[in-house]
Amino acid sequence: MEMPTGLSMEQEFKLQVLREQVATLTREQAQEYLLEVLRQNMVKDNLFKYLLKKSA
Repeated sequence: MEMPTGLSMEQEFKLQVLREQVATLTREQAQEYLLEVLRQNMVKDNLFKYLLKKSA
């Protein structure tokens, strides 16, 4: 099974909305936002790892 690597139309729309919102942030706000996004991504990775271990 091939992994999908593109974004859906809905995801593309959400990305455009975020792009417009981020454009107005100060440098400090952008750095805080980036760190929060990275933190949430790490939490998601941990959740996936946990679920994969639990299902094995």
